[in-house]
Amino acid sequence: MADPLDKATSKAPATLGEGCLSRYDPDDMSPEDGTEFPGAAELWEQVKPESGEEGVKP
Repeated sequence: MADPLDKATSKAPATLGEGCLSRYDPDDMSPEDGTEFPGAAELWEQVKPESGEEGVKP
């Protein structure tokens, strides 16, 4: 019988670049990696800074 904990592991997608330029390889990602976010544009419209507010600190 296989170890049931073997199914409880995760694996990050492959990366491109090194150091601070490192990022996930979009060609290696799939919907199982959580790459689908149909509400992203609507969320960005709600949270983006108003024009002229960039760089303003409270």
